[in-house]
Amino acid sequence: MPAFVYLASQSPRRSQLLEQLGVPHQLLVANTDGDLGEDAEAIEAVHGQEAPAAYVQRVTALKLDAAVARHQRRGLPAAPILCSDTTVALGRQILGKPEDAADAARMLRSLSGTTHRVLTAVAVAHGRKRVAALSVSRVRFDVLSPAMVRAYVASGEPMGKAGAYAVQGRAAAFIAHISGSYSGIMGLPMFETAQLLRQVGVTF
Repeated sequence: MPAFVYLASQSPRRSQLLEQLGVPHQLLVANTDGDLGEDAEAIEAVHGQEAPAAYVQRVTALKLDAAVARHQRRGLPAAPILCSDTTVALGRQILGKPEDAADAARMLRSLSGTTHRVLTAVAVAHGRKRVAALSVSRVRFDVLSPAMVRAYVASGEPMGKAGAYAVQGRAAAFIAHISGSYSGIMGLPMFETAQLLRQVGVTF
């Protein structure tokens, strides 16, 4: 049985969710100046009219490839490697991380009064075995006034978040209804993650 797993993510929320599951883990992230052959922006680029589900699963698989290569380069002890990626979709439109405050405000205005999907893909590699899963949830936003959008953007919370909001933060006040996985909306669906980890021999 593996004693721990590697989490190839800088998201503190994913680390907290693994802790909630009782899974010991170590971070396996790129160096500050980037690792050879790794370009996060290129990995997360959308290809043409790519469907949201295909996009998030492809990006997660590429992130896992990069993490496996990073693990080998560093000569680290063997253990399962876990990757995850989250995207927000309004219809077929993919809403990634906002480029700046204006982009965040644009995304929030587009989500106002609508129901959107949050898709989180998870993938685990252990030796030659690779397993993956996809969590899809639906979130309905209340109508957001211009003042609400301005105040939320000014808080800084939208930056670095897919769809320009964090379900576990101040944006909870905007959410009228959720159907699906709350932890998946946060960035790591615990049910699917637990299933994948058990498939590669992790017990907890």
